[in-house]
Amino acid sequence: MNILEFRSDTFTLPTDEMRRAMAAAEVGDDQYGEDPTVNRLEDASAAAVGKAAAVFVPSGMMGNLCGILAQAERGEEVVFGDMAHIYQNEMGAFAVLGGLHGRTVPNRVGLPALDDIAAAIRPSAGTYARTALVCLENTHNNCGGTVITAAETKAVADLAHARGARVHLDGARIFNAAVALGTTAAALCAPVDTVQFCFSKGLSAPVGSILCGDRLTVAKARRVRKTLGGAMRQAGVIAAAALVALETMADRLAEDHANAKALAVGLARIMGVNIDAAGVVTNIVGFELDPGVMEAGTFQRACAEHGLRLSRYLGDSPRIRMCTHRGTTAADVASALTVVAGVVATAREASTN
Repeated sequence: MNILEFRSDTFTLPTDEMRRAMAAAEVGDDQYGEDPTVNRLEDASAAAVGKAAAVFVPSGMMGNLCGILAQAERGEEVVFGDMAHIYQNEMGAFAVLGGLHGRTVPNRVGLPALDDIAAAIRPSAGTYARTALVCLENTHNNCGGTVITAAETKAVADLAHARGARVHLDGARIFNAAVALGTTAAALCAPVDTVQFCFSKGLSAPVGSILCGDRLTVAKARRVRKTLGGAMRQAGVIAAAALVALETMADRLAEDHANAKALAVGLARIMGVNIDAAGVVTNIVGFELDPGVMEAGTFQRACAEHGLRLSRYLGDSPRIRMCTHRGTTAADVASALTVVAGVVATAREASTN
């Protein structure tokens, strides 16, 4: 059976160029700051998002956690959108390991309302937990890959900074946002204090993420990385692939976006599927089935029986996610639509008998 892998862009495979770079990588001990390939990656990554310094980490979750714990002390508060990946999908690590309190604001689109963020930032005096940090996400995974502009980000950052808080950006797919908006990652990240982005999603590297910011904050984050067990040795082997990803893979993300849009338009034509096709602007496609057609988990399993792998949002959510990536072709999109149409038609027929 031909497998149609739409669960996530984390299923991308390294390119031949990445594999060659890994085999030939010049390496040293990264914990001592002596891996030349890691050092080049950190410098190039910081430059790509307009920051002064960077620290290479194994995962996006660790990058986010290093960014948060380097900027907020135990007992302080961090503001999140209630659909934020850090809040929903990262094991509550900021609270478990950092002793931080999370305060959420409504987040049904990529950017929470500015008024809600303003209301959530605590006054600096009194018996309140001090608001140390506001976290944003671009693109926004749980909101269907939506993007936020540099101007929108700046409005939040200006508010937070005026109130004594810093801003961390979960930019796991920041290059998808830049391509969708026709701008640069540096422009989108300019207003924030720190940003994490991933090499192992749409950029197709096998492993790795990075946290970028000012030199002092990154130095603190490097100590947090050590505390979390994330210090590495001859990490140039994986950094080499990440360098290739950074240098060669961002521009092709437009292809993933085009495939996602074609997928969304096709899903909108299937009776029983609810989707805002116009709202799909990057590589993530979210949709639901009409009530009574089929439960989301049953739909997911039925599609898998036909070789189509897709995921669901937030555990038992009725929302279904499909994600395009470098391994997705236009033919794969057409095949996936055929599977979805067939599964939904069978369910609708069964429900009427």
